[in-house]
Amino acid sequence: MRIILDGMGSDDCPEPEVNAALQAARTFGDKITLVGPENQLKHRLDALGATETEIRLVDATDVITMKDKGISLALKAKRRNAKNSMAVGMDLMVNGDADAFVTAGNTGGALATAYYRLGLIKGVERPALSVFLPVKDGQCLILDIGANPDCKPEHLFQFAIMGAVYVEKVRGKKNPRVGLMSNGEEAGKGNQLIKDTYPILESSDLNFIGNVEGKELYGGEVDVVVTDGFTGNVVIKTSEAVAKLITDMLRTELTSSTRTKLGALLAKPAFTSIRKMMDPAETGGAPLLGVDGLVYIGHGRSDSRALFNAIRVARQGVAANFLGELRTAIQGRLAKTPTPEAS
Repeated sequence: MRIILDGMGSDDCPEPEVNAALQAARTFGDKITLVGPENQLKHRLDALGATETEIRLVDATDVITMKDKGISLALKAKRRNAKNSMAVGMDLMVNGDADAFVTAGNTGGALATAYYRLGLIKGVERPALSVFLPVKDGQCLILDIGANPDCKPEHLFQFAIMGAVYVEKVRGKKNPRVGLMSNGEEAGKGNQLIKDTYPILESSDLNFIGNVEGKELYGGEVDVVVTDGFTGNVVIKTSEAVAKLITDMLRTELTSSTRTKLGALLAKPAFTSIRKMMDPAETGGAPLLGVDGLVYIGHGRSDSRALFNAIRVARQGVAANFLGELRTAIQGRLAKTPTPEAS
């Protein structure tokens, strides 16, 4: 498979990217494309003993940084002759030279670059960021988690289609259960966006189970949760903060005395398993759903393990022909589900 890794994305770039690319090449047997300043990347690869059969270097002299915003970011994303690592990498996909693109760089930059250079799948009006949350007996995909603070009902319907297809095709979950994030389980609860979206999802052929609150989300009663980017971002960041708080509190309590240390030692396998389940680095990258290409975005704090796992997740998407399946599902379901304008 032809996976591209943005060599200048993470906060500590390019060390994590170089290490992850080489590990992925040697683990999966793929030749990984690393995009960034060629001399800088080659120096580090040579030090690790990488060969040309393992890593393909593509020179990109510019970078979209976390400081780029507004017009500066839009120009870097849109200019035809842009030389930043995101633009160069996604142009390779446009030209048919790659199957997926992975970055731990500026999320807004990745979204804008994908929008301008790859475009959207026909029928999709907004791309959505998604991520798997650990829940009882498995994981739940939540989207959008930040790309679209303000949404319309038809956008949430499109998110639901994309999320359901991703869970089914990439995770192998047949007929996934789709829920609508709200402040109450009953139909009619929620703000106007939720009230207007509910009948659209209800009349679709999705396995829509209705409104869900936090207890249903974390109780494992749903496979896909749909919400606007503002709410989704609050949910994911609050979840991460609470998980860290609980972990830190347990660590403090379990090391407070000899007795608790002995108990912690006995329970270490269980704690290790839980920590792994809750670790965002295990997933590595969140798919940007809706753009006409496979794009995965990792956290800026990603280390080499997180980026390796992001490459692994990207390979799963390629193997499942996720992009093709998504195009077909979008067209089929939009054609037979009434929208607010058509009803």
